[in-house]
Amino acid sequence: MTATTLSPAVVAHLPTGMLVDGHWGPATGGRTFEVVDPATEQVLFDVADASPEDGRRALAAAAAAAPAWRATAPRERSELLRAVYDRLVNRADDVAALITAECGKPLAEARAEVLYGADFLRWYAEQAVRTDGLMRTAPAGTNRQLVHRRPVGPALLITPWNFPIAMATRKIGPALAAGCPVVIKPAHLTPMTTMLVAEVIRSELADRGLPTGVVNVVPTVSASDLTTPLLADPRLRKLSFTGSTAVGRTLLERASGQVLNASMELGGNAPFVVFADADLDAAVEGAMVAKLRNGGQSCVAANRFLVHDSVAREFARRLAQRFDELHVGPGAREGVQLGPLIESAAVDKVDELVADAADGGAQVLAGGRRPDGPGYFYEPTVLAGVGPDARAVAEEIFGPVAPVVAFADDDEAIELANATEYGLAAYAYTRSLDRAVRAAEEIEAGMIGINRGMVSDASAPFGGLKQSGLGREGGEAGLEEYLETVYVAL
Repeated sequence: MTATTLSPAVVAHLPTGMLVDGHWGPATGGRTFEVVDPATEQVLFDVADASPEDGRRALAAAAAAAPAWRATAPRERSELLRAVYDRLVNRADDVAALITAECGKPLAEARAEVLYGADFLRWYAEQAVRTDGLMRTAPAGTNRQLVHRRPVGPALLITPWNFPIAMATRKIGPALAAGCPVVIKPAHLTPMTTMLVAEVIRSELADRGLPTGVVNVVPTVSASDLTTPLLADPRLRKLSFTGSTAVGRTLLERASGQVLNASMELGGNAPFVVFADADLDAAVEGAMVAKLRNGGQSCVAANRFLVHDSVAREFARRLAQRFDELHVGPGAREGVQLGPLIESAAVDKVDELVADAADGGAQVLAGGRRPDGPGYFYEPTVLAGVGPDARAVAEEIFGPVAPVVAFADDDEAIELANATEYGLAAYAYTRSLDRAVRAAEEIEAGMIGINRGMVSDASAPFGGLKQSGLGREGGEAGLEEYLETVYVAL
Protein backbone atom coordinates (compact mmCIF):
# COMPACT_ATOMS: atom_id res chain seq x y z
CA MET A 1 0.00 0.00 0.00
CA THR A 2 1.35 3.46 -0.81
CA ALA A 3 1.15 6.81 0.95
CA THR A 4 -1.61 9.16 -0.15
CA THR A 5 0.83 12.11 0.19
CA LEU A 6 2.99 10.68 -2.60
CA SER A 7 1.93 11.28 -6.18
CA PRO A 8 1.11 8.18 -8.25
CA ALA A 9 3.86 9.17 -10.71
CA VAL A 10 6.46 9.11 -7.94
CA VAL A 11 5.24 5.82 -6.50
CA ALA A 12 5.23 4.16 -9.91
CA HIS A 13 8.96 4.76 -10.31
CA LEU A 14 10.09 3.81 -6.82
CA PRO A 15 12.13 0.60 -6.64
CA THR A 16 11.21 -1.81 -3.84
CA GLY A 17 13.65 -4.61 -4.63
CA MET A 18 17.40 -5.10 -4.28
CA LEU A 19 19.90 -3.50 -6.61
CA VAL A 20 22.65 -5.92 -7.64
CA ASP A 21 24.95 -5.36 -10.63
CA GLY A 22 22.68 -2.74 -12.17
CA HIS A 23 19.42 -4.69 -11.85
CA TRP A 24 16.54 -4.35 -9.39
CA GLY A 25 15.01 -7.64 -8.31
CA PRO A 26 13.41 -9.59 -5.49
CA ALA A 27 15.24 -11.07 -2.54
CA THR A 28 16.01 -14.76 -2.39
CA GLY A 29 12.76 -16.62 -1.71
CA GLY A 30 10.74 -13.45 -2.33
CA ARG A 31 11.06 -12.30 1.29
CA THR A 32 9.81 -8.77 2.07
CA PHE A 33 9.34 -6.44 5.01
CA GLU A 34 6.99 -3.53 5.59
CA VAL A 35 7.85 0.17 5.69
CA VAL A 36 5.42 2.05 7.95
CA ASP A 37 4.38 5.71 8.04
CA PRO A 38 5.21 6.81 11.62
CA ALA A 39 2.50 9.49 11.51
CA THR A 40 -0.35 7.09 10.74
CA GLU A 41 1.09 3.62 11.51
CA GLN A 42 -0.08 2.53 8.05
CA VAL A 43 2.01 0.37 5.75
CA LEU A 44 3.60 2.32 2.92
CA PHE A 45 5.60 -0.26 0.99
CA ASP A 46 6.66 -3.89 0.95
CA VAL A 47 10.42 -4.00 0.38
CA ALA A 48 12.73 -6.86 -0.55
CA ASP A 49 14.34 -8.45 2.52
CA ALA A 50 17.82 -9.43 1.36
CA SER A 51 19.42 -12.66 2.54
CA PRO A 52 23.11 -13.28 3.33
CA GLU A 53 23.43 -14.86 -0.12
CA ASP A 54 21.99 -11.70 -1.66
CA GLY A 55 24.60 -9.70 0.22
CA ARG A 56 27.38 -11.88 -1.15
CA ARG A 57 26.05 -11.40 -4.68
CA ALA A 58 26.06 -7.65 -4.18
CA LEU A 59 29.66 -7.74 -2.91
CA ALA A 60 30.68 -9.91 -5.86
CA ALA A 61 29.20 -7.29 -8.21
CA ALA A 62 31.06 -4.50 -6.42
CA ALA A 63 34.34 -6.44 -6.50
CA ALA A 64 33.92 -7.16 -10.21
CA ALA A 65 33.29 -3.47 -10.91
CA ALA A 66 36.24 -2.28 -8.81
CA PRO A 67 39.04 -2.41 -11.44
CA ALA A 68 37.03 -0.54 -14.08
CA TRP A 69 35.69 2.02 -11.63
CA ARG A 70 39.16 2.64 -10.24
CA ALA A 71 40.38 3.20 -13.81
CA THR A 72 37.52 5.58 -14.64
CA ALA A 73 38.84 9.10 -15.09
CA PRO A 74 38.35 11.33 -12.02
CA ARG A 75 36.63 13.89 -14.25
CA GLU A 76 34.12 11.27 -15.38
CA ARG A 77 33.38 10.29 -11.76
CA SER A 78 33.01 13.97 -10.98
CA GLU A 79 30.53 14.57 -13.76
CA LEU A 80 28.49 11.55 -12.73
CA LEU A 81 28.14 12.86 -9.17
CA ARG A 82 27.25 16.33 -10.40
CA ALA A 83 24.57 14.91 -12.69
CA VAL A 84 23.03 12.95 -9.81
CA TYR A 85 23.10 16.13 -7.69
CA ASP A 86 21.23 18.03 -10.41
CA ARG A 87 18.61 15.34 -10.81
CA LEU A 88 17.91 15.13 -7.07
CA VAL A 89 17.66 18.89 -6.67
CA ASN A 90 15.31 19.09 -9.66
CA ARG A 91 13.11 16.48 -7.96
CA ALA A 92 13.43 17.99 -4.48
CA ASP A 93 9.69 18.13 -3.81
CA ASP A 94 9.14 14.47 -4.73
CA VAL A 95 12.14 13.31 -2.71
CA ALA A 96 11.02 15.41 0.26
CA ALA A 97 7.55 13.89 0.14
CA LEU A 98 9.11 10.42 0.27
CA ILE A 99 11.30 11.38 3.24
CA THR A 100 8.28 12.74 5.09
CA ALA A 101 6.24 9.63 4.31
CA GLU A 102 8.76 7.11 5.65
CA CYS A 103 10.59 9.24 8.24
CA GLY A 104 7.83 11.54 9.51
CA LYS A 105 9.67 14.88 9.54
CA PRO A 106 7.81 18.00 8.37
CA LEU A 107 7.99 18.73 4.66
CA ALA A 108 10.00 21.91 5.17
CA GLU A 109 12.66 19.92 7.03
CA ALA A 110 12.54 17.18 4.42
CA ARG A 111 13.14 19.70 1.63
CA ALA A 112 16.07 21.12 3.57
CA GLU A 113 17.47 17.61 3.94
CA VAL A 114 17.23 16.99 0.20
CA LEU A 115 19.37 20.07 -0.48
CA TYR A 116 21.78 19.24 2.34
CA GLY A 117 22.09 15.61 1.24
CA ALA A 118 22.50 16.47 -2.42
CA ASP A 119 25.23 18.93 -1.51
CA PHE A 120 27.49 16.03 -0.50
CA LEU A 121 27.32 14.85 -4.10
CA ARG A 122 28.15 18.31 -5.41
CA TRP A 123 31.02 18.71 -2.93
CA TYR A 124 32.56 15.35 -3.80
CA ALA A 125 32.02 15.96 -7.49
CA GLU A 126 34.37 18.89 -6.95
CA GLN A 127 36.78 16.87 -4.80
CA ALA A 128 36.99 13.88 -7.15
CA VAL A 129 39.56 15.67 -9.32
CA ARG A 130 41.61 16.89 -6.34
CA THR A 131 43.25 13.72 -5.01
CA ASP A 132 46.68 15.04 -4.11
CA GLY A 133 50.04 13.27 -4.11
CA LEU A 134 53.66 14.41 -4.08
CA MET A 135 57.09 13.72 -5.43
CA ARG A 136 60.25 14.91 -3.70
CA THR A 137 63.90 14.14 -3.27
CA ALA A 138 64.71 12.13 -0.14
CA PRO A 139 66.59 14.17 2.51
CA ALA A 140 69.74 12.09 1.94
CA GLY A 141 69.56 12.82 -1.77
CA THR A 142 69.82 9.14 -2.66
CA ASN A 143 66.46 8.71 -4.34
CA ARG A 144 63.07 10.28 -5.03
CA GLN A 145 59.94 9.67 -2.98
CA LEU A 146 56.64 9.30 -4.78
CA VAL A 147 53.48 9.33 -2.62
CA HIS A 148 50.17 8.73 -4.33
CA ARG A 149 46.60 7.88 -3.32
CA ARG A 150 44.43 5.09 -4.62
CA PRO A 151 40.95 3.79 -3.75
CA VAL A 152 40.77 1.42 -0.80
CA GLY A 153 38.38 -0.91 -2.64
CA PRO A 154 34.80 -2.22 -2.29
CA ALA A 155 32.98 -0.57 0.62
CA LEU A 156 30.05 -1.60 2.78
CA LEU A 157 27.95 1.43 3.74
CA ILE A 158 25.48 1.00 6.61
CA THR A 159 23.17 3.99 6.98
CA PRO A 160 20.73 5.09 9.73
CA TRP A 161 17.07 5.94 9.40
CA ASN A 162 16.93 9.52 10.67
CA PHE A 163 18.33 11.37 7.63
CA PRO A 164 17.71 8.87 4.83
CA ILE A 165 19.13 10.93 1.96
CA ALA A 166 21.90 12.83 3.73
CA MET A 167 23.35 9.83 5.53
CA ALA A 168 23.45 7.91 2.25
CA THR A 169 24.99 10.66 0.13
CA ARG A 170 27.54 11.52 2.82
CA LYS A 171 28.96 8.03 2.29
CA ILE A 172 28.20 7.41 -1.39
CA GLY A 173 29.67 10.74 -2.53
CA PRO A 174 33.24 10.28 -1.26
CA ALA A 175 33.27 6.55 -2.01
CA LEU A 176 32.41 7.04 -5.68
CA ALA A 177 34.64 10.11 -5.98
CA ALA A 178 37.59 8.10 -4.66
CA GLY A 179 36.92 5.20 -7.02
CA CYS A 180 35.35 2.71 -4.59
CA PRO A 181 32.28 0.65 -5.59
CA VAL A 182 29.76 0.19 -2.78
CA VAL A 183 27.23 -2.12 -1.19
CA ILE A 184 24.64 -0.12 0.76
CA LYS A 185 22.60 -1.54 3.61
CA PRO A 186 19.96 1.15 4.31
CA ALA A 187 18.04 1.28 7.58
CA HIS A 188 14.97 -0.93 7.37
CA LEU A 189 12.77 1.79 8.86
CA THR A 190 13.48 4.24 6.01
CA PRO A 191 15.00 2.41 3.03
CA MET A 192 13.01 4.00 0.23
CA THR A 193 14.81 7.34 -0.04
CA THR A 194 18.20 5.64 -0.21
CA MET A 195 16.88 3.29 -2.86
CA LEU A 196 15.59 6.25 -4.87
CA VAL A 197 19.06 7.84 -4.76
CA ALA A 198 20.60 4.52 -5.85
CA GLU A 199 18.20 4.32 -8.79
CA VAL A 200 19.22 7.79 -9.97
CA ILE A 201 22.89 6.75 -9.77
CA ARG A 202 22.17 3.43 -11.52
CA SER A 203 20.41 5.27 -14.33
CA GLU A 204 23.31 7.69 -14.77
CA LEU A 205 25.86 4.88 -14.76
CA ALA A 206 23.90 3.01 -17.43
CA ASP A 207 23.44 6.10 -19.60
CA ARG A 208 27.20 6.78 -19.48
CA GLY A 209 28.25 3.18 -20.15
CA LEU A 210 29.98 2.90 -16.79
CA PRO A 211 30.32 -0.31 -14.68
CA THR A 212 26.95 -1.62 -13.54
CA GLY A 213 28.09 -2.94 -10.16
CA VAL A 214 29.39 0.37 -8.80
CA VAL A 215 26.32 0.86 -6.57
CA ASN A 216 24.44 -2.06 -5.01
CA VAL A 217 21.64 -1.92 -2.41
CA VAL A 218 20.58 -4.73 -0.07
CA PRO A 219 17.74 -3.70 2.27
CA THR A 220 16.94 -6.08 5.12
CA VAL A 221 15.52 -6.30 8.62
CA SER A 222 18.17 -8.88 9.50
CA ALA A 223 21.19 -6.59 9.42
CA SER A 224 23.53 -8.79 11.42
CA ASP A 225 22.79 -11.89 9.33
CA LEU A 226 23.60 -9.99 6.16
CA THR A 227 26.63 -7.99 7.29
CA THR A 228 28.50 -10.64 9.30
CA PRO A 229 29.57 -12.75 6.29
CA LEU A 230 30.39 -9.62 4.30
CA LEU A 231 32.75 -8.38 7.01
CA ALA A 232 34.55 -11.74 6.89
CA ASP A 233 34.89 -11.65 3.09
CA PRO A 234 38.38 -10.63 1.87
CA ARG A 235 36.87 -8.86 -1.14
CA LEU A 236 35.48 -6.17 1.17
CA ARG A 237 38.04 -3.49 2.07
CA LYS A 238 36.05 -0.71 3.72
CA LEU A 239 33.27 -0.35 6.30
CA SER A 240 31.40 2.88 6.97
CA PHE A 241 28.70 2.83 9.64
CA THR A 242 26.45 5.44 11.22
CA GLY A 243 24.43 4.32 14.23
CA SER A 244 24.65 3.48 17.89
CA THR A 245 27.90 3.02 19.75
CA ALA A 246 26.84 -0.46 20.88
CA VAL A 247 26.34 -1.68 17.31
CA GLY A 248 29.49 0.12 16.20
CA ARG A 249 31.58 -1.80 18.73
CA THR A 250 30.16 -5.09 17.45
CA LEU A 251 30.87 -4.18 13.84
CA LEU A 252 34.44 -3.17 14.70
CA GLU A 253 35.02 -6.54 16.36
CA ARG A 254 33.73 -8.35 13.27
CA ALA A 255 35.75 -6.11 10.94
CA SER A 256 38.97 -6.81 12.83
CA GLY A 257 39.36 -10.26 11.24
CA GLN A 258 40.03 -8.71 7.84
CA VAL A 259 41.66 -5.57 9.36
CA LEU A 260 39.13 -3.49 7.45
CA ASN A 261 39.47 0.24 7.02
CA ALA A 262 36.56 1.43 9.19
CA SER A 263 34.75 4.73 9.66
CA MET A 264 32.32 4.98 12.56
CA GLU A 265 29.90 7.84 13.29
CA LEU A 266 28.32 6.71 16.55
CA GLY A 267 26.22 8.01 19.42
CA GLY A 268 26.18 11.45 20.96
CA ASN A 269 25.19 13.27 24.13
CA ALA A 270 25.69 16.86 23.05
CA PRO A 271 25.89 19.55 25.74
CA PHE A 272 24.29 22.93 25.02
CA VAL A 273 26.06 25.35 27.35
CA VAL A 274 24.52 28.73 28.12
CA PHE A 275 26.96 30.91 30.02
CA ALA A 276 25.88 33.76 32.31
CA ASP A 277 26.65 36.43 29.71
CA ALA A 278 24.85 34.71 26.82
CA ASP A 279 22.29 36.46 24.64
CA LEU A 280 19.26 34.50 25.85
CA ASP A 281 17.15 35.27 22.80
CA ALA A 282 19.89 33.90 20.54
CA ALA A 283 20.42 30.91 22.84
CA VAL A 284 16.73 30.00 22.74
CA GLU A 285 16.68 30.30 18.93
CA GLY A 286 19.77 28.10 18.72
CA ALA A 287 18.22 25.61 21.13
CA MET A 288 15.15 25.25 18.94
CA VAL A 289 17.35 24.21 16.03
CA ALA A 290 19.87 22.12 17.99
CA LYS A 291 17.16 20.23 19.88
CA LEU A 292 14.24 19.90 17.50
CA ARG A 293 15.74 19.23 14.08
CA ASN A 294 14.06 15.97 13.06
CA GLY A 295 12.27 16.01 16.40
CA GLY A 296 15.51 15.57 18.33
CA GLN A 297 16.24 12.33 16.47
CA SER A 298 19.79 13.24 15.55
CA CYS A 299 23.19 12.20 16.87
CA VAL A 300 24.18 15.87 17.02
CA ALA A 301 20.97 17.00 18.76
CA ALA A 302 21.45 19.03 21.92
CA ASN A 303 20.86 16.48 24.67
CA ARG A 304 21.78 18.32 27.88
CA PHE A 305 21.08 22.01 28.41
CA LEU A 306 23.69 23.24 30.86
CA VAL A 307 22.71 26.76 31.91
CA HIS A 308 24.29 29.13 34.43
CA ASP A 309 22.14 29.26 37.54
CA SER A 310 21.67 33.04 37.22
CA VAL A 311 19.75 32.57 33.94
CA ALA A 312 18.60 28.94 34.09
CA ARG A 313 15.04 29.70 35.22
CA GLU A 314 14.51 32.38 32.56
CA PHE A 315 16.06 30.28 29.79
CA ALA A 316 13.85 27.31 30.68
CA ARG A 317 10.77 29.55 30.79
CA ARG A 318 11.44 31.04 27.36
CA LEU A 319 12.24 27.66 25.84
CA ALA A 320 9.05 26.15 27.29
CA GLN A 321 7.01 28.99 25.82
CA ARG A 322 8.46 28.31 22.38
CA PHE A 323 7.89 24.56 22.74
CA ASP A 324 4.24 25.15 23.70
CA GLU A 325 3.72 27.16 20.51
CA LEU A 326 4.86 24.38 18.19
CA HIS A 327 2.35 22.76 15.84
CA VAL A 328 2.72 18.97 16.20
CA GLY A 329 1.28 16.55 13.65
CA PRO A 330 1.87 14.52 10.50
CA GLY A 331 4.77 15.99 8.56
CA ALA A 332 2.79 16.23 5.31
CA ARG A 333 0.16 18.47 6.90
CA GLU A 334 0.55 22.17 6.17
CA GLY A 335 1.94 24.22 9.06
CA VAL A 336 3.27 21.27 11.06
CA GLN A 337 6.58 22.06 12.78
CA LEU A 338 7.21 18.82 14.65
CA GLY A 339 6.43 15.36 13.34
CA PRO A 340 6.29 11.93 14.97
CA LEU A 341 9.09 9.82 16.35
CA ILE A 342 10.13 6.92 14.18
CA GLU A 343 8.47 4.00 16.03
CA SER A 344 6.56 3.10 19.17
CA ALA A 345 9.70 1.94 21.00
CA ALA A 346 11.15 5.44 20.59
CA VAL A 347 8.08 6.95 22.21
CA ASP A 348 8.31 4.47 25.09
CA LYS A 349 11.94 5.37 25.75
CA VAL A 350 11.31 9.12 25.70
CA ASP A 351 8.37 8.71 28.07
CA GLU A 352 10.55 6.67 30.45
CA LEU A 353 13.26 9.33 30.49
CA VAL A 354 10.77 12.10 31.22
CA ALA A 355 9.17 10.06 34.02
CA ASP A 356 12.58 9.31 35.52
CA ALA A 357 13.50 13.01 35.55
CA ALA A 358 10.16 13.97 37.09
CA ASP A 359 10.54 11.30 39.77
CA GLY A 360 13.92 12.79 40.56
CA GLY A 361 12.42 16.23 41.22
CA ALA A 362 12.49 17.85 37.78
CA GLN A 363 9.67 20.23 36.88
CA VAL A 364 7.82 19.66 33.61
CA LEU A 365 7.42 23.13 32.11
CA ALA A 366 6.08 22.02 28.72
CA GLY A 367 4.78 18.79 27.24
CA GLY A 368 5.63 15.64 29.12
CA ARG A 369 3.20 13.17 27.59
CA ARG A 370 2.24 11.27 24.48
CA PRO A 371 -0.94 12.58 22.82
CA ASP A 372 -3.91 10.37 22.05
CA GLY A 373 -4.53 9.05 18.55
CA PRO A 374 -2.55 7.22 15.88
CA GLY A 375 1.09 7.84 15.15
CA TYR A 376 4.27 7.82 17.21
CA PHE A 377 4.02 11.32 18.66
CA TYR A 378 5.42 12.87 21.81
CA GLU A 379 4.85 16.41 22.99
CA PRO A 380 7.87 18.75 22.88
CA THR A 381 9.01 18.78 26.49
CA VAL A 382 11.10 21.08 28.68
CA LEU A 383 12.31 19.84 32.06
CA ALA A 384 13.69 22.34 34.61
CA GLY A 385 15.75 21.58 37.68
CA VAL A 386 17.07 18.30 36.30
CA GLY A 387 19.76 16.60 38.36
CA PRO A 388 23.06 15.73 36.65
CA ASP A 389 22.46 12.03 37.37
CA ALA A 390 19.06 11.81 35.65
CA ARG A 391 18.80 9.28 32.82
CA ALA A 392 17.79 12.08 30.44
CA VAL A 393 21.22 13.60 31.06
CA ALA A 394 23.24 10.40 30.95
CA GLU A 395 21.52 8.77 27.94
CA GLU A 396 20.96 9.90 24.37
CA ILE A 397 17.31 10.98 24.33
CA PHE A 398 16.60 10.92 20.58
CA GLY A 399 13.36 12.83 21.03
CA PRO A 400 11.91 16.32 21.61
CA VAL A 401 12.91 16.62 25.27
CA ALA A 402 15.13 19.39 26.67
CA PRO A 403 16.44 18.75 30.23
CA VAL A 404 17.85 21.92 31.82
CA VAL A 405 20.69 21.48 34.35
CA ALA A 406 22.04 24.51 36.24
CA PHE A 407 25.75 25.10 36.84
CA ALA A 408 27.52 27.51 39.18
CA ASP A 409 30.63 28.59 37.27
CA ASP A 410 32.61 28.05 34.08
CA ASP A 411 34.70 25.24 35.54
CA GLU A 412 31.60 23.28 36.45
CA ALA A 413 30.12 23.93 33.00
CA ILE A 414 33.13 22.39 31.28
CA GLU A 415 33.21 19.51 33.75
CA LEU A 416 29.53 18.73 33.17
CA ALA A 417 29.90 19.06 29.41
CA ASN A 418 32.67 16.45 29.43
CA ALA A 419 30.98 14.10 31.90
CA THR A 420 30.00 11.56 29.23
CA GLU A 421 31.62 8.78 27.24
CA TYR A 422 30.48 10.52 24.06
CA GLY A 423 32.07 13.40 22.20
CA LEU A 424 30.28 14.03 18.93
CA ALA A 425 28.90 17.59 19.05
CA ALA A 426 28.58 20.46 21.51
CA TYR A 427 27.13 23.97 21.55
CA ALA A 428 28.04 27.01 23.63
CA TYR A 429 26.52 30.48 23.92
CA THR A 430 28.48 33.42 25.30
CA ARG A 431 29.33 37.04 24.46
CA SER A 432 32.87 36.56 25.77
CA LEU A 433 35.63 35.71 23.32
CA ASP A 434 37.67 34.17 26.15
CA ARG A 435 34.80 31.88 27.14
CA ALA A 436 34.19 30.93 23.52
CA VAL A 437 37.84 30.03 23.01
CA ARG A 438 37.94 28.06 26.25
CA ALA A 439 34.82 26.13 25.27
CA ALA A 440 36.31 25.37 21.85
CA GLU A 441 39.57 24.19 23.41
CA GLU A 442 38.30 22.26 26.43
CA ILE A 443 34.96 20.70 25.53
CA GLU A 444 35.61 17.14 24.36
CA ALA A 445 33.70 16.99 21.09
CA GLY A 446 34.58 16.61 17.44
CA MET A 447 32.26 19.45 16.39
CA ILE A 448 31.50 22.58 18.42
CA GLY A 449 29.04 25.32 17.55
CA ILE A 450 29.73 28.70 19.14
CA ASN A 451 26.60 30.86 19.25
CA ARG A 452 24.95 28.69 16.61
CA GLY A 453 22.67 25.66 16.84
CA MET A 454 23.73 23.82 13.69
CA VAL A 455 27.19 22.60 12.71
CA SER A 456 26.58 20.25 9.78
CA ASP A 457 27.96 21.22 6.37
CA ALA A 458 29.02 19.06 3.43
CA SER A 459 32.33 20.92 3.21
CA ALA A 460 33.25 20.40 6.89
CA PRO A 461 34.58 17.30 8.68
CA PHE A 462 31.80 15.49 10.57
CA GLY A 463 32.75 13.09 13.37
CA GLY A 464 33.43 12.69 17.05
CA LEU A 465 35.83 11.91 19.85
CA LYS A 466 35.82 9.21 22.56
CA GLN A 467 32.97 6.70 22.11
CA SER A 468 31.39 8.75 19.32
CA GLY A 469 33.39 7.16 16.58
CA LEU A 470 36.39 6.93 14.29
CA GLY A 471 37.24 8.94 11.20
CA ARG A 472 35.38 11.79 9.56
CA GLU A 473 32.71 12.28 6.92
CA GLY A 474 32.30 15.45 4.88
CA GLY A 475 34.95 17.92 3.80
CA GLU A 476 38.34 16.93 2.48
CA ALA A 477 38.66 14.46 5.36
CA GLY A 478 35.69 12.48 4.08
CA LEU A 479 37.45 11.63 0.84
CA GLU A 480 40.57 10.53 2.75
CA GLU A 481 38.53 7.76 4.39
CA TYR A 482 38.21 5.99 1.01
CA LEU A 483 41.83 6.37 -0.10
CA GLU A 484 45.02 4.52 0.70
CA THR A 485 48.43 6.15 0.77
CA VAL A 486 51.14 4.40 -1.24
CA TYR A 487 54.83 5.34 -1.03
CA VAL A 488 57.18 4.44 -3.87
CA ALA A 489 60.94 4.85 -3.60
CA LEU A 490 62.44 5.77 -7.00
